[in-house]
Amino acid sequence: MRIYEGSPRQDFEEVLRSIGAALDARAAREVLLVELLEGFLVQALATEAILGDQRSEQLGRETKITLTFLEDDLARFVEEGHSRRGTGATAPDWQRSGYYEQAFRVIGRFLDERRPRDIFFFEQSGAFVVRILAGGPSGGAHELIEFTREDIADLIAKGPALRAPVGGEGGTGPA
Repeated sequence: MRIYEGSPRQDFEEVLRSIGAALDARAAREVLLVELLEGFLVQALATEAILGDQRSEQLGRETKITLTFLEDDLARFVEEGHSRRGTGATAPDWQRSGYYEQAFRVIGRFLDERRPRDIFFFEQSGAFVVRILAGGPSGGAHELIEFTREDIADLIAKGPALRAPVGGEGGTGPA
């Protein structure tokens, strides 16, 4: 999705965090995320709760959902996320953030350090397998990276230490 090639998005960390928050709002799990030229395609399992004004006859049935997040959607979600969390200098409330918002943020931060040209990942039981297309002088090559549930928990726990102090310099950006 041209994240480093003229896209209005600034980084994977904020964009994936926003997608994660949208998934948390839908009580999704077992997520698959594919980067497209114009955004992201996400599939996940979700439990049907209420359909329209009437309860589903199959309340609690798991179903696969497919969501598309286009550049304009993502810009709006990132803005909403910033306003929900306060200013960029304000620490987010880690207890209120859902699992996917936090997990996708730390995966995004990892990706921003690598600056891949393309990403794809899937989650199973809290662990993630990420495939990136890493650029190089002679073209690109795919890499596979695995994050166990414990890796994700450790990265989430380290997140607050990476933020800039309120009203000061430091850190490497919003966490």
